[in-house]
Amino acid sequence: METIGIRKLKENLSRYMKLVKSGEKIVVTDRKKEIAVIIPFEKATKEEEIFKLIQRGMAFWSGGKPLGMTPRIASRGKSVSGAVVEDRR
Repeated sequence: METIGIRKLKENLSRYMKLVKSGEKIVVTDRKKEIAVIIPFEKATKEEEIFKLIQRGMAFWSGGKPLGMTPRIASRGKSVSGAVVEDRR
């Protein structure tokens, strides 16, 4: 992990963005005081995002389907999306 000042970051932004793109983390300082960390962007799967919310205590899941959900209605014939596609032709 590299530590740099704001001025140095501004002067060499492209160079530091290439480092971040390659997986490096950069700590940005202002007058020798750490103010930010630049890290590579990672797209998390929905499951990972939900797990993070549960870890932070922002979500709760006890397993199974949510209470109060009505059972799925069984239908015969074409699906709605199939009918829409057919109608558009």
